[in-house]
Amino acid sequence: MEKLRLGIIGFGNMGTAHAGNVMGGKVPEMELGAICDIAPARQEEARRRYPQVPVFADAKELFESGCCDVVIIATPHYEHPALAMEAFNHGLHVITEKPAGVYTRQVKEMNAAAAASGKVFGIMYNQRTNRLFRQIHDLVQEGALGEIKRFVWIINNWYRTQAYYDSGDWRATWDGEGGGVLLNQCPHNLDLIQWICGMPSRVQAFCHNGKWHDIEVEDDVTAYLEYPNGATGVFITTTADAPGTNRFEITLEKGKLVCENNELILHKLAVSEREFCKTAKGGFDKPECTVTKVETDGLNEQHIGVIKAFAGRILHGTPLVAQGEEGINGLTLSNAMHLSSWLGHGVDLPFDEDLFLEELNKRRSASRKKETADVVFDTSGTY
Repeated sequence: MEKLRLGIIGFGNMGTAHAGNVMGGKVPEMELGAICDIAPARQEEARRRYPQVPVFADAKELFESGCCDVVIIATPHYEHPALAMEAFNHGLHVITEKPAGVYTRQVKEMNAAAAASGKVFGIMYNQRTNRLFRQIHDLVQEGALGEIKRFVWIINNWYRTQAYYDSGDWRATWDGEGGGVLLNQCPHNLDLIQWICGMPSRVQAFCHNGKWHDIEVEDDVTAYLEYPNGATGVFITTTADAPGTNRFEITLEKGKLVCENNELILHKLAVSEREFCKTAKGGFDKPECTVTKVETDGLNEQHIGVIKAFAGRILHGTPLVAQGEEGINGLTLSNAMHLSSWLGHGVDLPFDEDLFLEELNKRRSASRKKETADVVFDTSGTY
Protein backbone atom coordinates (compact mmCIF):
# COMPACT_ATOMS: atom_id res chain seq x y z
CA MET A 1 0.00 0.00 0.00
CA GLU A 2 1.29 3.44 -0.95
CA LYS A 3 1.69 5.68 2.08
CA LEU A 4 1.86 9.46 2.32
CA ARG A 5 4.44 10.97 4.64
CA LEU A 6 2.84 13.37 7.10
CA GLY A 7 4.54 16.32 8.73
CA ILE A 8 2.99 17.87 11.83
CA ILE A 9 3.63 21.56 12.49
CA GLY A 10 2.93 22.20 16.17
CA PHE A 11 3.27 19.43 18.74
CA GLY A 12 0.69 20.69 21.24
CA ASN A 13 -2.76 19.38 22.18
CA MET A 14 -3.87 18.57 18.63
CA GLY A 15 -0.48 17.87 17.09
CA THR A 16 0.25 15.13 19.62
CA ALA A 17 -3.21 13.63 19.01
CA HIS A 18 -2.68 13.55 15.23
CA ALA A 19 0.74 11.95 15.66
CA GLY A 20 -0.72 9.29 17.94
CA ASN A 21 -3.47 8.46 15.48
CA VAL A 22 -1.08 8.07 12.55
CA MET A 23 1.56 6.15 14.50
CA GLY A 24 -1.20 3.96 15.96
CA GLY A 25 -2.14 2.78 12.47
CA LYS A 26 -5.53 4.49 12.45
CA VAL A 27 -4.78 6.15 9.10
CA PRO A 28 -3.52 3.22 7.00
CA GLU A 29 -2.44 5.32 4.02
CA MET A 30 -0.26 7.70 6.05
CA GLU A 31 2.92 7.45 8.05
CA LEU A 32 4.58 10.04 10.27
CA GLY A 33 7.35 11.74 8.30
CA ALA A 34 8.41 14.61 10.56
CA ILE A 35 7.43 16.81 13.51
CA CYS A 36 8.09 20.50 14.03
CA ASP A 37 7.70 22.73 17.08
CA ILE A 38 9.50 25.91 18.10
CA ALA A 39 9.54 24.95 21.81
CA PRO A 40 12.63 22.95 22.86
CA ALA A 41 10.62 21.01 25.48
CA ARG A 42 8.14 19.85 22.86
CA GLN A 43 10.93 18.91 20.47
CA GLU A 44 12.38 16.73 23.21
CA GLU A 45 9.01 15.16 23.89
CA ALA A 46 8.58 14.38 20.19
CA ARG A 47 12.00 12.70 20.09
CA ARG A 48 11.20 10.73 23.22
CA ARG A 49 7.89 9.44 21.84
CA TYR A 50 9.02 8.85 18.27
CA PRO A 51 12.82 8.45 18.14
CA GLN A 52 12.68 7.28 14.53
CA VAL A 53 10.94 10.47 13.31
CA PRO A 54 12.92 13.62 12.35
CA VAL A 55 12.15 16.63 14.56
CA PHE A 56 12.61 20.23 13.44
CA ALA A 57 12.61 23.57 15.25
CA ASP A 58 11.68 25.57 12.16
CA ALA A 59 8.83 24.91 9.72
CA LYS A 60 10.87 25.99 6.72
CA GLU A 61 13.47 23.33 7.53
CA LEU A 62 10.74 20.70 7.58
CA PHE A 63 9.29 21.97 4.28
CA GLU A 64 12.73 21.78 2.64
CA SER A 65 13.70 18.44 4.19
CA GLY A 66 11.98 16.19 1.67
CA CYS A 67 10.57 14.14 4.58
CA CYS A 68 6.92 14.91 3.88
CA ASP A 69 4.24 14.91 1.21
CA VAL A 70 1.53 16.39 3.44
CA VAL A 71 1.54 18.72 6.45
CA ILE A 72 -1.00 19.35 9.19
CA ILE A 73 -0.76 22.86 10.64
CA ALA A 74 -1.62 22.73 14.34
CA THR A 75 -0.11 25.99 15.58
CA PRO A 76 -1.67 29.13 17.13
CA HIS A 77 -4.30 30.63 14.84
CA TYR A 78 -2.51 33.65 13.39
CA GLU A 79 0.14 31.36 11.89
CA HIS A 80 -2.19 29.09 9.91
CA PRO A 81 -2.37 31.08 6.63
CA ALA A 82 1.34 31.99 6.45
CA LEU A 83 2.47 28.43 7.14
CA ALA A 84 -0.04 27.02 4.65
CA MET A 85 1.15 29.38 1.92
CA GLU A 86 4.79 28.47 2.59
CA ALA A 87 3.92 24.77 2.45
CA PHE A 88 2.15 25.24 -0.89
CA ASN A 89 5.23 27.05 -2.19
CA HIS A 90 7.25 23.95 -1.33
CA GLY A 91 4.88 21.66 -3.22
CA LEU A 92 3.16 20.13 -0.21
CA HIS A 93 -0.48 19.23 0.37
CA VAL A 94 -1.96 20.98 3.41
CA ILE A 95 -4.50 20.32 6.14
CA THR A 96 -4.99 23.27 8.48
CA GLU A 97 -6.51 23.05 11.91
CA LYS A 98 -9.45 25.30 12.60
CA PRO A 99 -9.90 28.20 12.40
CA ALA A 100 -8.60 28.92 8.91
CA GLY A 101 -7.05 32.10 10.32
CA VAL A 102 -7.99 35.03 12.52
CA TYR A 103 -9.28 37.48 9.91
CA THR A 104 -10.78 36.90 6.49
CA ARG A 105 -8.33 39.03 4.54
CA GLN A 106 -5.40 36.74 5.36
CA VAL A 107 -7.52 33.66 4.62
CA LYS A 108 -8.37 34.98 1.15
CA GLU A 109 -4.63 35.13 0.44
CA MET A 110 -4.24 31.54 1.65
CA ASN A 111 -7.13 30.34 -0.51
CA ALA A 112 -5.63 32.04 -3.58
CA ALA A 113 -2.27 30.37 -2.90
CA ALA A 114 -3.98 26.99 -2.53
CA ALA A 115 -5.74 27.40 -5.88
CA ALA A 116 -2.52 28.44 -7.62
CA SER A 117 -0.55 25.52 -6.14
CA GLY A 118 -2.73 22.74 -7.50
CA LYS A 119 -2.24 20.86 -4.22
CA VAL A 120 -4.95 19.31 -2.06
CA PHE A 121 -6.12 21.66 0.68
CA GLY A 122 -8.31 20.57 3.59
CA ILE A 123 -9.43 21.91 6.95
CA MET A 124 -9.95 19.95 10.16
CA TYR A 125 -13.74 20.26 10.41
CA ASN A 126 -14.04 16.92 12.15
CA GLN A 127 -17.61 17.56 13.31
CA ARG A 128 -18.75 17.12 9.70
CA THR A 129 -18.00 13.43 10.19
CA ASN A 130 -20.55 13.21 13.02
CA ARG A 131 -23.45 10.98 11.95
CA LEU A 132 -26.04 13.42 13.39
CA PHE A 133 -24.77 16.53 11.64
CA ARG A 134 -24.35 14.66 8.36
CA GLN A 135 -27.96 13.52 8.61
CA ILE A 136 -29.21 17.04 9.43
CA HIS A 137 -27.27 18.41 6.46
CA ASP A 138 -28.81 15.88 4.10
CA LEU A 139 -32.36 16.35 5.39
CA VAL A 140 -32.15 20.13 5.09
CA GLN A 141 -30.38 20.23 1.75
CA GLU A 142 -32.64 17.72 0.00
CA GLY A 143 -35.52 20.19 0.45
CA ALA A 144 -38.33 17.81 1.45
CA LEU A 145 -38.87 19.78 4.68
CA GLY A 146 -39.06 23.12 2.87
CA GLU A 147 -37.10 26.24 3.64
CA ILE A 148 -35.63 27.03 7.04
CA LYS A 149 -37.67 29.49 9.10
CA ARG A 150 -35.38 29.70 12.13
CA PHE A 151 -32.74 27.86 14.10
CA VAL A 152 -31.54 28.04 17.68
CA TRP A 153 -28.26 26.49 18.77
CA ILE A 154 -27.34 26.53 22.44
CA ILE A 155 -23.86 25.07 22.65
CA ASN A 156 -22.64 25.52 26.21
CA ASN A 157 -20.82 22.23 26.73
CA TRP A 158 -17.40 23.64 25.78
CA TYR A 159 -16.54 23.88 29.48
CA ARG A 160 -12.99 25.09 30.19
CA THR A 161 -11.23 25.75 33.50
CA GLN A 162 -8.84 28.57 34.31
CA ALA A 163 -6.04 25.99 34.13
CA TYR A 164 -6.87 25.44 30.48
CA TYR A 165 -6.53 29.14 29.71
CA ASP A 166 -3.30 29.32 31.73
CA SER A 167 -1.73 26.43 29.79
CA GLY A 168 -0.08 28.63 27.15
CA ASP A 169 1.03 32.26 26.89
CA TRP A 170 -0.80 32.67 23.57
CA ARG A 171 -4.15 31.33 24.77
CA ALA A 172 -7.12 33.65 25.28
CA THR A 173 -5.26 36.80 24.20
CA TRP A 174 -6.04 39.10 21.30
CA ASP A 175 -2.43 39.10 20.14
CA GLY A 176 -1.79 35.38 20.60
CA GLU A 177 -5.09 33.75 19.68
CA GLY A 178 -7.22 36.49 18.14
CA GLY A 179 -10.33 35.67 20.11
CA GLY A 180 -11.87 33.30 22.62
CA VAL A 181 -14.68 30.79 22.36
CA LEU A 182 -15.58 31.92 18.82
CA LEU A 183 -12.04 31.31 17.53
CA ASN A 184 -11.09 28.26 19.57
CA GLN A 185 -14.07 26.03 20.36
CA CYS A 186 -16.85 27.28 18.06
CA PRO A 187 -15.30 27.21 14.57
CA HIS A 188 -16.87 23.74 14.35
CA ASN A 189 -20.33 25.03 15.19
CA LEU A 190 -20.06 28.08 12.95
CA ASP A 191 -18.95 25.85 10.09
CA LEU A 192 -21.91 23.54 10.66
CA ILE A 193 -24.29 26.51 10.69
CA GLN A 194 -23.11 27.71 7.29
CA TRP A 195 -22.83 24.15 5.93
CA ILE A 196 -26.40 23.28 6.94
CA CYS A 197 -28.24 26.63 7.01
CA GLY A 198 -26.19 28.78 4.63
CA MET A 199 -24.66 32.21 5.15
CA PRO A 200 -26.73 34.99 6.74
CA SER A 201 -26.98 38.51 5.39
CA ARG A 202 -26.79 40.29 8.76
CA VAL A 203 -25.39 39.50 12.22
CA GLN A 204 -25.74 41.15 15.60
CA ALA A 205 -23.82 39.76 18.55
CA PHE A 206 -23.01 40.39 22.18
CA CYS A 207 -19.56 39.06 23.10
CA HIS A 208 -18.62 39.29 26.79
CA ASN A 209 -14.88 39.35 27.38
CA GLY A 210 -13.53 37.60 30.48
CA LYS A 211 -16.98 37.34 32.02
CA TRP A 212 -16.31 34.00 33.72
CA HIS A 213 -12.51 33.56 33.46
CA ASP A 214 -9.43 35.70 33.97
CA ILE A 215 -8.95 36.26 30.23
CA GLU A 216 -9.16 39.26 27.88
CA VAL A 217 -11.22 37.64 25.11
CA GLU A 218 -14.82 36.44 24.90
CA ASP A 219 -16.05 33.48 26.94
CA ASP A 220 -19.80 34.18 26.61
CA VAL A 221 -21.61 35.01 23.34
CA THR A 222 -25.19 35.48 22.13
CA ALA A 223 -25.67 36.19 18.42
CA TYR A 224 -28.66 36.85 16.17
CA LEU A 225 -28.48 36.04 12.46
CA GLU A 226 -30.79 37.19 9.64
CA TYR A 227 -31.03 35.43 6.27
CA PRO A 228 -32.00 36.78 2.84
CA ASN A 229 -35.22 34.69 2.77
CA GLY A 230 -36.37 36.05 6.14
CA ALA A 231 -35.13 33.13 8.22
CA THR A 232 -33.42 33.89 11.52
CA GLY A 233 -31.00 32.15 13.83
CA VAL A 234 -29.85 32.46 17.43
CA PHE A 235 -26.47 31.17 18.55
CA ILE A 236 -25.56 31.00 22.25
CA THR A 237 -22.25 29.74 23.58
CA THR A 238 -19.91 29.93 26.56
CA THR A 239 -17.03 28.00 28.13
CA ALA A 240 -18.36 28.49 31.66
CA ASP A 241 -21.62 26.53 32.00
CA ALA A 242 -21.65 23.27 33.94
CA PRO A 243 -23.50 21.13 33.21
CA GLY A 244 -23.59 22.37 29.65
CA THR A 245 -26.20 22.17 26.92
CA ASN A 246 -25.88 21.19 23.28
CA ARG A 247 -29.25 21.62 21.58
CA PHE A 248 -29.52 22.43 17.87
CA GLU A 249 -33.10 23.02 16.74
CA ILE A 250 -34.05 23.89 13.16
CA THR A 251 -37.63 24.83 12.29
CA LEU A 252 -38.58 24.43 8.63
CA GLU A 253 -41.79 24.92 6.68
CA LYS A 254 -42.71 21.24 6.93
CA GLY A 255 -41.29 20.24 10.28
CA LYS A 256 -38.59 20.57 12.91
CA LEU A 257 -35.26 18.88 13.58
CA VAL A 258 -33.95 18.66 17.15
CA CYS A 259 -30.43 17.40 17.81
CA GLU A 260 -29.72 16.82 21.49
CA ASN A 261 -28.38 14.09 23.79
CA ASN A 262 -26.72 12.28 20.87
CA GLU A 263 -29.94 11.71 18.95
CA LEU A 264 -31.85 13.42 16.17
CA ILE A 265 -35.63 13.81 16.39
CA LEU A 266 -37.76 14.73 13.37
CA HIS A 267 -41.13 16.42 13.88
CA LYS A 268 -42.72 16.12 10.44
CA LEU A 269 -45.86 18.02 9.48
CA ALA A 270 -48.49 16.43 7.25
CA VAL A 271 -48.74 19.70 5.33
CA SER A 272 -46.57 22.80 5.07
CA GLU A 273 -47.16 25.22 7.95
CA ARG A 274 -47.43 28.09 5.48
CA GLU A 275 -50.15 26.32 3.51
CA PHE A 276 -51.95 25.22 6.68
CA CYS A 277 -51.88 28.72 8.16
CA LYS A 278 -53.58 30.18 5.09
CA THR A 279 -56.22 27.45 4.59
CA ALA A 280 -57.20 26.21 8.09
CA LYS A 281 -60.71 27.26 9.20
CA GLY A 282 -60.22 27.16 12.95
CA GLY A 283 -58.27 29.84 14.78
CA PHE A 284 -56.55 27.34 17.05
CA ASP A 285 -56.11 24.48 14.58
CA LYS A 286 -52.67 22.89 14.32
CA PRO A 287 -51.22 20.81 11.50
CA GLU A 288 -50.90 17.07 12.10
CA CYS A 289 -47.39 16.11 13.17
CA THR A 290 -45.53 12.81 13.52
CA VAL A 291 -42.44 12.48 15.70
CA THR A 292 -39.69 9.96 14.92
CA LYS A 293 -36.11 9.30 15.89
CA VAL A 294 -33.94 9.57 12.79
CA GLU A 295 -31.75 6.54 12.16
CA THR A 296 -28.17 7.20 11.07
CA ASP A 297 -25.29 5.10 9.78
CA GLY A 298 -23.65 5.31 13.21
CA LEU A 299 -20.30 6.54 11.88
CA ASN A 300 -18.42 9.31 13.69
CA GLU A 301 -14.74 9.14 12.79
CA GLN A 302 -13.85 12.70 13.83
CA HIS A 303 -10.19 13.73 13.16
CA ILE A 304 -9.25 10.29 11.88
CA GLY A 305 -12.00 10.48 9.28
CA VAL A 306 -10.79 13.86 8.05
CA ILE A 307 -7.21 12.63 7.66
CA LYS A 308 -8.26 9.35 6.02
CA ALA A 309 -10.40 11.26 3.52
CA PHE A 310 -7.49 13.63 2.83
CA ALA A 311 -5.22 10.71 2.00
CA GLY A 312 -7.97 9.25 -0.16
CA ARG A 313 -8.27 12.49 -2.11
CA ILE A 314 -4.56 12.54 -2.93
CA LEU A 315 -4.20 8.84 -3.71
CA HIS A 316 -7.59 7.99 -5.21
CA GLY A 317 -9.39 11.24 -6.02
CA THR A 318 -12.17 10.59 -3.47
CA PRO A 319 -13.94 13.51 -1.69
CA LEU A 320 -12.59 15.49 1.25
CA VAL A 321 -14.61 15.96 4.41
CA ALA A 322 -14.11 19.72 4.01
CA GLN A 323 -12.26 21.76 1.39
CA GLY A 324 -9.75 24.12 3.00
CA GLU A 325 -11.22 27.05 1.09
CA GLU A 326 -14.50 26.59 2.99
CA GLY A 327 -12.84 27.72 6.20
CA ILE A 328 -13.45 31.34 5.28
CA ASN A 329 -17.22 30.93 5.74
CA GLY A 330 -17.23 30.08 9.44
CA LEU A 331 -14.50 32.66 10.03
CA THR A 332 -16.69 35.26 8.31
CA LEU A 333 -19.38 34.51 10.89
CA SER A 334 -17.04 34.85 13.88
CA ASN A 335 -15.47 38.03 12.45
CA ALA A 336 -18.94 39.50 11.94
CA MET A 337 -19.92 38.60 15.52
CA HIS A 338 -16.79 40.21 16.93
CA LEU A 339 -17.19 43.32 14.79
CA SER A 340 -20.86 43.69 15.70
CA SER A 341 -20.06 43.45 19.40
CA TRP A 342 -17.16 45.90 19.13
CA LEU A 343 -19.28 48.46 17.26
CA GLY A 344 -22.42 47.92 19.31
CA HIS A 345 -24.75 47.32 16.37
CA GLY A 346 -25.57 44.79 13.66
CA VAL A 347 -23.32 44.36 10.63
CA ASP A 348 -24.22 43.34 7.09
CA LEU A 349 -22.35 40.62 5.24
CA PRO A 350 -19.99 41.12 3.54
CA PHE A 351 -18.58 43.42 6.22
CA ASP A 352 -15.75 45.95 6.00
CA GLU A 353 -12.62 43.80 6.31
CA ASP A 354 -10.35 46.82 6.77
CA LEU A 355 -12.49 48.08 9.64
CA PHE A 356 -12.42 44.63 11.25
CA LEU A 357 -8.63 44.47 11.07
CA GLU A 358 -8.33 48.02 12.43
CA GLU A 359 -10.49 47.11 15.42
CA LEU A 360 -8.66 43.82 15.97
CA ASN A 361 -5.29 45.56 15.89
CA LYS A 362 -6.45 48.03 18.55
CA ARG A 363 -7.05 45.08 20.82
CA ARG A 364 -3.82 43.37 19.83
CA SER A 365 -1.80 46.46 20.71
CA ALA A 366 -3.32 46.50 24.21
CA SER A 367 -3.08 42.72 24.67
CA ARG A 368 -1.42 41.67 27.90
CA LYS A 369 1.64 39.47 27.97
CA LYS A 370 1.13 36.24 29.89
CA GLU A 371 3.77 34.21 31.65
CA THR A 372 2.46 30.68 32.06
CA ALA A 373 3.72 27.14 32.18
CA ASP A 374 3.51 25.40 28.80
CA VAL A 375 1.12 22.46 29.29
CA VAL A 376 -0.12 19.87 26.78
CA PHE A 377 -3.47 18.26 27.62
CA ASP A 378 -4.91 14.97 26.41
CA THR A 379 -7.82 15.98 24.13
CA SER A 380 -9.34 12.53 23.69
CA GLY A 381 -13.05 12.49 24.45
CA THR A 382 -13.34 16.30 24.50
CA TYR A 383 -15.03 16.74 21.12
